[in-house]
Amino acid sequence: MKDLGYLNKYLLKYKFHLIFGALFIIIANFFAIVPAVIVRYAFDILQRSYGIFSSFEGFELQENTIGIIGSSIIILAVLILASALLRGVFLFFMRQTIIVMSRRIEYDLKNEIFEHYQTLPLSFYRRNNTGDLMARISEDVSKVRMYIGPAIMYGINLFTLFVMVIPYMISINPTLTFYSLLPLPILSVSIYFVSNVINKRSTEIQESLSGLSTYVQEAFSGIRVIKAFVREEEVAKNFETESVEYRDRSLRLAFVQALFMPLIMALIGLSVILTVWVGSIQVFNGEVSTGNIAEFIIYVNMLTWPVTALGWITSIIQRAAASQRRINEFLDTKTDIVSKKNVEKEIEGHLVFDKVNFTYPDSGIQALKNVSFEVKPGESIAIVGTTGSGKSTIANMVCRLYDIDNGKIEIDHVAVEDYNISSLRSQIGYVPQDVFLFSDTIENNISFGNRKMSKEEIEKAAEDADLLNNIKDFKEGFQTRLGERGITLSGGQKQRVSIARAIAREPKILILDDALSAVDTKTENAILNAMQRIMQGRTSIIISHRVSSAKLADKIVMLDDGRVVEQGTHDDLLNNNGAYKELHDKQLAGEEVA
Repeated sequence: MKDLGYLNKYLLKYKFHLIFGALFIIIANFFAIVPAVIVRYAFDILQRSYGIFSSFEGFELQENTIGIIGSSIIILAVLILASALLRGVFLFFMRQTIIVMSRRIEYDLKNEIFEHYQTLPLSFYRRNNTGDLMARISEDVSKVRMYIGPAIMYGINLFTLFVMVIPYMISINPTLTFYSLLPLPILSVSIYFVSNVINKRSTEIQESLSGLSTYVQEAFSGIRVIKAFVREEEVAKNFETESVEYRDRSLRLAFVQALFMPLIMALIGLSVILTVWVGSIQVFNGEVSTGNIAEFIIYVNMLTWPVTALGWITSIIQRAAASQRRINEFLDTKTDIVSKKNVEKEIEGHLVFDKVNFTYPDSGIQALKNVSFEVKPGESIAIVGTTGSGKSTIANMVCRLYDIDNGKIEIDHVAVEDYNISSLRSQIGYVPQDVFLFSDTIENNISFGNRKMSKEEIEKAAEDADLLNNIKDFKEGFQTRLGERGITLSGGQKQRVSIARAIAREPKILILDDALSAVDTKTENAILNAMQRIMQGRTSIIISHRVSSAKLADKIVMLDDGRVVEQGTHDDLLNNNGAYKELHDKQLAGEEVA
């Protein structure tokens, strides 16, 4: 229960739901007991009345006796019906308080987890896969809700019913109470073990279903590759293998579930048989009445579900504790990207890297080694180099997605660690290397960084990214909805939407991380011409492996294996006959061949 103790703050928040729910359970159980008492009176009245009826045989009083007995039974039947209706009303109130409470806590917990996820650094997402993150906010929270709702509700019901019924049964006849309740502990233990088997096999089925879903998703996502390589038959066989495993596990679960109800019914039947058998002996001995036997049978049936639920509740609590432990593991993870001085101000864009070193914490790869350069406000700098040279890492450092190991990064003579993180990032336009678009309209994707943009501003951003003509060709224009991750668009179009999204927010610092890698030379030139206008008056960082993109910049920094090997203007670096000129000549020769 230590892990589940985290939920106490929510139980305290919704304490009135819990208190009133418990009160409704007590009242509902009272009205559940009343019919059993009335049935006992009914049986006893019939038994005594039969003797009186028989004694008046041949007299007119016999007919009057029938009328009196009938009226009494009708009154008792009305009382039973009224009790059942009232119990139903309070059971409704019970679920409307405790189950509603569990749904509200589920809502609050999911929001807390999601908000916490957004505060965690990029390194956290590199360490944990998306499926695990989603499982903790969906499957694990659902299991926790089962503890907060049904487990608590049935737990209170079990406790109150035991407190109300068993002492009363003992006061009537302890021996009959003992024998009638004897099979119920066996039932509870049996349900516990059967539930554990069911839970284990259900988990196996979920794993199989997850693997099957992942396989199908991958197959459909890569359908073009599958068809191009004529591997449909092999993929179908692999799918059949996964399906067979899922089928077999489902059948094993169905077998256990098939034993579940017969086990319950057998033990309930045993309780009834013992009650009738022992009760009949005591009736002959004059210790109880036939009404008591009927009453005890009702009590046995009344206690059967709570006792059955005891094993189920225990299983729910175990699963909820395991899930809450997984949730707490992430909630206890705190971001190390925090502001030291919480500086909020409008930046100009004077950027300085001074002997910066950085090693990725998850992989241990040193991406930057003693990197130094300076960009004045309104200037542009190009970061070029081969794959893995550390270009994209510089973009991560400017946005402060990671903290450097040592050295210094300043913006307007203020260390990036001192800026309020939201304030700093809101003034940076970032086009990542791995373009991500949301399953939304083109308009909403472009205005993602600034929802207050006018349609004219959105169109201007699209025009600057050389995207406006493409959008006009779409039937629904800016209202065209993109598929998952922007699959509706071509690679070049996705990059240009990403560029439009970055420049639409009018950033003080613009970062283009290999933003033109998926466009052809003609489109690249059109975008570069537009970018010359866009970059006027703002600090721009162009990260690229193409020399053609680097020509735009006032200064070029050449990286190799995380180190600055050259820096200067395009013409200066060509005259140096170094690594930059070698890269320039290779790309120029490649373009001539193409």
